[in-house]
Amino acid sequence: MEALTKHLSYGRLAIACCALAVVCSTAAIAARYRSSRHAPPRHEQSHPIPYPNLELPLQVSGSQYEPLAWANVSGWSDDDHLAAYKAFRTSCKPIAAQQGAPADSKALGSSLRDPCGIAKGLDLGSGAKAKEFFEQNFVPLRISRLGEDAGFVTGYYEPVLDGSRTQTDVYNVPIYRRPSNLFVRGKTQASVGLPNSGPVYRKIGRRKLVPYYDRGQIEDGAIAGRGLEIAWLKSQTDLLFAQIQGSARIKFEDGTTLRINYDAHNGYPYTPVGRVLIDRGIIPKDQMSMQRIREWMEQNPDGAKELRRQNRAYVFFREVPLSDKDEAVGAQGVPLTPGRSIAVDKALHVYGTPFFIAGELPIESEQSKTPFHRLMIAQDTGSAIVGPARADLYFGAGADAGKVSGRLRHNMQFVMLVPKGLDPVARGHKLPIPDERPSARIAKLFPQTDPQKDKPAVKPADLPTATIAKGAAKDAGASAAKGPAAKDAAPAAPAAMTSVAQSAPMAEPVPLPVARPDISQPEKRRTRRYRHHRDQ
Repeated sequence: MEALTKHLSYGRLAIACCALAVVCSTAAIAARYRSSRHAPPRHEQSHPIPYPNLELPLQVSGSQYEPLAWANVSGWSDDDHLAAYKAFRTSCKPIAAQQGAPADSKALGSSLRDPCGIAKGLDLGSGAKAKEFFEQNFVPLRISRLGEDAGFVTGYYEPVLDGSRTQTDVYNVPIYRRPSNLFVRGKTQASVGLPNSGPVYRKIGRRKLVPYYDRGQIEDGAIAGRGLEIAWLKSQTDLLFAQIQGSARIKFEDGTTLRINYDAHNGYPYTPVGRVLIDRGIIPKDQMSMQRIREWMEQNPDGAKELRRQNRAYVFFREVPLSDKDEAVGAQGVPLTPGRSIAVDKALHVYGTPFFIAGELPIESEQSKTPFHRLMIAQDTGSAIVGPARADLYFGAGADAGKVSGRLRHNMQFVMLVPKGLDPVARGHKLPIPDERPSARIAKLFPQTDPQKDKPAVKPADLPTATIAKGAAKDAGASAAKGPAAKDAAPAAPAAMTSVAQSAPMAEPVPLPVARPDISQPEKRRTRRYRHHRDQ
């Protein structure tokens, strides 16, 4: 009997334990179900699969472009295409000499080699043939800075200045060649033509490098007496304008001419002295020109000295073996063509690229609006030429060219000619179709992180108290600013109501998940399942 009693008590205990376990598990399942219904859905952090690196049709930093048809290029048929073709063939000589990939990655890359190879075998003698060459080998793209509808042009020229080979009482302003203690990282003293931007140093002792002397220090004699003088000019104004233009012709009293060209700079950013005069209200913006700057400097010697030193940049020159009949040599290393050569931003564009520039310019006089529709070739650069649709038009040498170029500060339309091998329309067809937009249900679960742009208008009844208070206060303020009608305006909501409503917590939007690319999955192998029946 005792054994039977113990057996029954153990059985009851086991049954009670089983019942307790069932109750606990049921309660846990119910709690999890309730939490899953009321708690927000969890989104596990997963590493998104990146898209493959796609080759975009054309990438010019900070620009927007629009493909055009030749018939839609305004003024294209009015130009002298043969003159542009000759300038283009001049640029093709260094392009054809290049081997391998370009050192700098730019939008056009080495694509100009194809049209240059075709031009090498053509000896065209008419404008119609030249026009046909450009239309068959290039596609036109209207280009401008992002958010703008036009480009901007200025002009430059080669000054002709009186000078002397030796220092005299009249000629006492030195033209310096590049100093031996001037250093640019990645360049040696044997390099011809150092970069026109970036830091420049001078050495103190054996290892210490410090920024080079600025304009004021050099004018005060920081590098004088070291045998760096190439020639001597009459005034610092003459030297300043030669440095701005990047080249000059020095006429000596014996009738000979010395040609000088840019060789290096001192590492300081260029500050336009004309902008300083405009900001100070000395010369109005609509009257600004190089002639006005020169006149003001000659009439105000003390002010001219202070104005020059606002531009801390200083240019050093080198002698070039050119005759009076030769044109100045641009940064591409080829002679410039007056009226056809332009300076562009070398960080974005490739030398030799054709640009069709259209608009109106004061060519004949300061007040004239001469139609200008001309195909220009990028053959030079400048530290102030920055942007995808920014150009400096070269007009030649002498005082007349200086008058024309000195009054150019105008917006113009830019059409860049792109070799057909880089046709962005044809290459755009090869890009994959974007992923489909998410469904309305997914869009509700994952609202955009910046919903203000596409946010629909909210009815006043749906607005929170803070929004109503803000709107009422804003309307009341606007009515007060308009005039006497503000007296009849409804009073604004109390400030206390606004502060209380603003303190209410607002749900932050959840960022949209990264879209996954369409990656083809390997086909699963199908297997047959056989049922095995027992033999009965």
